[in-house]
Amino acid sequence: MDLKTDLKKALEELRKNKERKFDQTVELIINLQKFNTKKDTVNIVVSVPYKIKDKKIAAFLEIKNHNVDTITQDDFKNYNDKKTVKKLVEKYDFFISQASLMPKVATAFGKVLGPAGKMPSPQLGILMNVDDKLIDELKNKINKSVKIRTKEASIKLAIAKQSMKDEEIIENIVSIYNAVLKVLPRERENIKNIEVKFSMTKPIKIKIK
Repeated sequence: MDLKTDLKKALEELRKNKERKFDQTVELIINLQKFNTKKDTVNIVVSVPYKIKDKKIAAFLEIKNHNVDTITQDDFKNYNDKKTVKKLVEKYDFFISQASLMPKVATAFGKVLGPAGKMPSPQLGILMNVDDKLIDELKNKINKSVKIRTKEASIKLAIAKQSMKDEEIIENIVSIYNAVLKVLPRERENIKNIEVKFSMTKPIKIKIK
């Protein structure tokens, strides 16, 4: 038996549950073992084959861009207290920035963006040049990307939507699983099991062989 077969079975089971009036999120839980959360950390961005959902993206740019919600340097003065910055950070899933503005972004928003794990990063979110094509490409990349940071010995992620095909959901899960496996200090030994669930269902456990 391989992981894909087990996942297919799990999804078939999950789909037998009562239909809900909304498109449920498919959640993946990777339970870790022999993993010291203080010493060992996982902090990666993984690109999945199929878009999970359209993320809300804001951009710190020198000039307004019609392609993305823009915060220009002139707007920075509207965010001079922590409360307004917090509201902004909660409103968006992801922030991107023009490289030239990064030092100012760090000063004005870093205290809130940093702890929230939403600081624009070189791997995904800093633009050297700004044009519509680059912004579209970056948005597309962000919508297919998943940020993974360990805070506890279990990683919980939204990985797909129930309306997606089983094959697409499985591809997304496998690409996340393989990426996490690579960065764990003891690889497979660090994984106790994985669980898959829909928003409103109980999780189904999958043993890792």
